[in-house]
Amino acid sequence: MASNAYIKLVPLSAKESVTTDEVKELFHYYKEITTKTGEQVSWHYNEAAFPYELKETNEGKGTWFYMSSDNDRYQVILLGIDQETIQDDDGSERKQTYIQITLPETATFGDKGKANEFAKYLAKKLKGELHLFNGRVMYYYPRK
Repeated sequence: MASNAYIKLVPLSAKESVTTDEVKELFHYYKEITTKTGEQVSWHYNEAAFPYELKETNEGKGTWFYMSSDNDRYQVILLGIDQETIQDDDGSERKQTYIQITLPETATFGDKGKANEFAKYLAKKLKGELHLFNGRVMYYYPRK
């Protein structure tokens, strides 16, 4: 059975909405900083740190994409963006954007570890509310 993690962009987040292109940019930046870490320690860290390549299908364009790996320890991680209707404490409704990170049944333990790591990175950059695969919630936005 597939498992999911969510990054919800709440009113106190850095942004109220995000596009797949913005998430792809954050993916490329993440790969870039892991490469620089490897250069500093004279090791090909980027190959072990996040061994995924970004791929997108025509049907998922603008809505979802996936990251696949040729490494035998890793398979695939799917990322999608959608909106949900939330009812606030005062009874008013609003749209809330979220990023869904999905691990299919074929995912390995390595995929789950890397997905958690990347989800934490995204949530920290976007100052979102991270709902992990195990159901726990991490808050990266300033709370009152």
